[in-house]
Amino acid sequence: MKSIKMIGIGDDGKKSLLPIYEGWIYESELLVGGHRQLAYFPDYQGETLPIEGGLPRLVERLQTEKKKVVILASGDPLFFGIGSYLSSKLDLEIYPYLSSIQIAFAKMGERWQDAHVESVHGRPMKGLAQRIDGKSKVAILTDAENSPNKIAEYLLSFGMDEYEVFVGENLGGEHERVGWYQLQDMRTIDFSPLNVVILKKVNPAPSWPIGIEDHEFFQRKPDKGLITKKEVRVLSVSALQLKIDSVVWDIGTCTGSVAIEAGRIAREGQIFAIEKNEEDLENCKQNLSKFRVDATVVHGKAPDQLEHFPSPDAVFIGGTAGGMKDILRICCHRLNQNGHIVLNAVTIENLAEAMASFKKNGFTTEVTLAQISRSKPILNLTRFDALNPIYIITAKREEEQTC
Repeated sequence: MKSIKMIGIGDDGKKSLLPIYEGWIYESELLVGGHRQLAYFPDYQGETLPIEGGLPRLVERLQTEKKKVVILASGDPLFFGIGSYLSSKLDLEIYPYLSSIQIAFAKMGERWQDAHVESVHGRPMKGLAQRIDGKSKVAILTDAENSPNKIAEYLLSFGMDEYEVFVGENLGGEHERVGWYQLQDMRTIDFSPLNVVILKKVNPAPSWPIGIEDHEFFQRKPDKGLITKKEVRVLSVSALQLKIDSVVWDIGTCTGSVAIEAGRIAREGQIFAIEKNEEDLENCKQNLSKFRVDATVVHGKAPDQLEHFPSPDAVFIGGTAGGMKDILRICCHRLNQNGHIVLNAVTIENLAEAMASFKKNGFTTEVTLAQISRSKPILNLTRFDALNPIYIITAKREEEQTC
């Protein structure tokens, strides 16, 4: 197979090309690209091949192609483009054009080496909130579904109104339009499908440390206290040994406090939570919005619904509602390699049952008994007020054993 040239092209078509690139295109025998890119060359004399039906099919065709091939791509093919995938499968020479992000920042007159870049082009917005929270400058590649309008609605649902927004439409093309917007206004404005969104922080935003204070969470009233307390929460989340891209299950999430702490660590991962009590579930959703964690939360009693979650890297079990045996069996079976399960138990009976279940499923355990007291004023003096003791059980799969 001959080396294939991949050429990046802008929205102004041939005008964006160096003369040598245009020459290569017309000298080729097979021109590959999206319908929009191919339309820039109505006078092309060779065979054209629109990219449709998936990239694997295209690779299969090109791996045996004998003709001289040029592939057209939008902007920089290696910047959230088809170049990354195709270059891993084919012998490519890549000649990029400016990316839409570069052009957008040039129109803004601002540097972009310190920008955080996200793409919701052809992928869901799920998890975007925790990935960008705290970032001062964010560039987002969009598509017709995840439009600036939808992005504005999404950000406002998490209270992320500290941003002003620059939208660049049809950048470099005949119908280019650029401008600054407020998130509230963006929800009702029509934008071209070809656009890029830049968020710039212009107002202070809330921030929270690891170990969010208990009173910060929405909780069930008047029976407050159904929350994994801050000190136990910090120990439990630490025992999960989360990575930035971990997939986490929170079983019996209640207020969502552990899911939230996990989501603010595993920002590029996925958080899944289940809760049987509707009132607690509503508090959980309010807390997720407040603390800017975009988790998937379902109403149900574990182990029901767990089959719909992707296999986890970490599992926190705050409550089992009498179904511990089945819950642990499924969690042990589904846990990814090198993952951890952390279970909080209040009674010695639950501790004993959990230890036996983990052993039966081929897991080793460590147990921490957390006996925590907090200072409390009494007249002009101070005393300590004890929290309920908690057994924090951390389990991982034994070497060379499976569930």
